[in-house]
Amino acid sequence: MHERAGTVASPQDLIDVDQLIGAYYRNVPDVSDPAQRVAFGTSGHRGSSFKSSFTESHIKAITQAICEYRASKKITGPLFIGRDTHALSDPAEKSALDVLAGNGVKVRADSRGSWVPTPALSRAIISYNANRDNTELADGIIITPSHNPPQDGGFKYNPPHGGPADSDATSWIENRANELIAAGLQDVKEMNSDGRVGFYDFREAYVHDLAKVIDFEAIQRAGVRIGADPLGGSSVEYWQAIADQYGIDLTVVNPKVDPRWPFMTLDWDGKIRMDPSSPAAMASVLAFKDDYDILTGNDADADRHGIVTPTSGLMNPNHYLAVAIEYLATNRPKWSKSAGIGKTLVSSSMIDRVVHSLERKLVEVPVGFKWFVPGLTDGSILFGGEESAGAAFQQFDGKTWTTDKDGILLALLAAEILAVTGKTPAQRYQELTETFGNPAYQRVDAPATPEQKAILKKLSGKSITATELAGEPILAKLSEAPGNGAAIGGVKVVTENCWFAARPSGTEDVYKIYAESFKGPDHLAQVQTEAKAIVDAALNGA
Repeated sequence: MHERAGTVASPQDLIDVDQLIGAYYRNVPDVSDPAQRVAFGTSGHRGSSFKSSFTESHIKAITQAICEYRASKKITGPLFIGRDTHALSDPAEKSALDVLAGNGVKVRADSRGSWVPTPALSRAIISYNANRDNTELADGIIITPSHNPPQDGGFKYNPPHGGPADSDATSWIENRANELIAAGLQDVKEMNSDGRVGFYDFREAYVHDLAKVIDFEAIQRAGVRIGADPLGGSSVEYWQAIADQYGIDLTVVNPKVDPRWPFMTLDWDGKIRMDPSSPAAMASVLAFKDDYDILTGNDADADRHGIVTPTSGLMNPNHYLAVAIEYLATNRPKWSKSAGIGKTLVSSSMIDRVVHSLERKLVEVPVGFKWFVPGLTDGSILFGGEESAGAAFQQFDGKTWTTDKDGILLALLAAEILAVTGKTPAQRYQELTETFGNPAYQRVDAPATPEQKAILKKLSGKSITATELAGEPILAKLSEAPGNGAAIGGVKVVTENCWFAARPSGTEDVYKIYAESFKGPDHLAQVQTEAKAIVDAALNGA
C-alpha cells in the first residue's frame, strides 16, 4: 500500500492536459514495438499519448478498421458514439467522427455534446435494434479507459448486440488497424465531420427507460436518502436527471468534472484511479457515509459501482453481487424460472451457494463481461456479474436492459433493496453469511516470466497432479469454464470449502491468484500458499 493512498491528490500528481493532448496529435506509434501497437483487451484498446500507445494514428486506424468490419458484416444502421470525461476522449471522438464521415457511416452522437456512460450507449443500441428483424442494425463506439488514470485513453467497439465485441471481432479490428498504421494510414478515409453527424439524446432515453428495471415508487415511498458521487465521470448529469425524473431524495455529492481529477484520493498504489470498489480511491466519498442511507460511486464511464452504507462503509463487490442476486431472484416475479444467473469464475462462491438455494441455474464463465452477452441478449441469463464491480440484469419483464455493465443501475438497486426490505445491502449480506458461511477472499500476484505466463494461459487442469488443497480433497481442476466451455486462460481448483484460480496478467510479469475459503483467513492463507506451489509446479514441469 502506498504511503499516500487514500489522501487527496497533490499538484505534482496531476497531468498537464495540454501536453497530453499535444502528444495525442504529435506522437506517431511504432508498430514494431508491442507496447505501441493496437491491442484489444477485455475492454477495448487502452493506452496513453505520453507512451505513444493512444494517439491520433491509433484512433483513425481503429475507426477505419471498424468501418471495414461493419461493412463486411453488412451492418448498415447508425453507429452510436459516446465519450467519457478523460482528457483524451474528446480529441479521440473528433478523430473517429472524421473517419466515420469519410466512410459514409450514419453517426448518432450526443445531442447535448456531453458525456455518455457506457450503459447509456449499450441501451441506445439495444433500443434501436429491438424488433428490427436483423435489418439496418445499429452498433456503437464508446471512448473510455473506464477507471484508468487521467493520462489514459480507451476505445471500445460494441456490435449490434450492444455489448463488448467478442474476440473474433476485436482480433480482426486489431490486426487491420495495425496494418493501417504500418502503411502510414494511406487507406484511411476521412473528411471533416462538421454537419455530417446526427444526434441522439442518450440521457433522456436512458433515464426515461430506467422505470422498466428499477422500482422508483418504492424508493420514493420509503424516503431513502441517496448520495451519488460520479467520481468526476460521465454519469454526473445523469444522476441529477434521475432525481428530477423520479422525485427521489438523491443528492449528487460531487458534481465536479476536471480531466486532471484533482479532487480524487489516491488509489492503493499512489495513482489517481476512479475505481469505486477501492477503499483508497473512495476515501473522499466515505467521508459522507453517515449523511445518506445509501451512498454510491461510479467510475468514469459508469460501468462499475461502489456501494457504501452507514454501518459498514464500502461493500466488497462480491458481497454486493450475492445480495443483489438474492434480492432480484425473489422480487422479480415475471423473470423466467428456467433462466440462469451468471458469474465470472473468479467471483465469490457465496454466489454459488445463494443461487443453488434459489434452485436456479448457475452460469460460470471466464473473466470478461463479453461472456454474458449472449445470455443477456436471448434471456437465458437474468443477471451477469464480475468480482470487479461490474454487473447488469434484465428488466421487470425479463427483456434485455443492457448487454454491457451498468454501474448506475446497480447503485439504484441498492436503494431499492433498502426501500423494499428495510435493510441495507450490507445488513442483508450479514444475514447471508449466517446462512451460508462467511468466506475470506483475496487476490494476490506472483512473479512469472513471459514464457511462464504463456504456459499458464494454455495450461490444462489435467496438468495439475495435486489431489488435495489446504486439507480438502480436490473436486475439480478446471481450464474451461463450466457455464459455457470456454477456455479460462488459466486454471481453477475447487474443493468443498475453498478454491483458487490462477491467470496470467496481460500487462505485467506476474500471474494473479484469486482464492477464497469458507474456513476463515488462516485457511485462506494456507490455500494461497499451496496454490502458488501447485501452479509453480505445473509451470516448471510443463
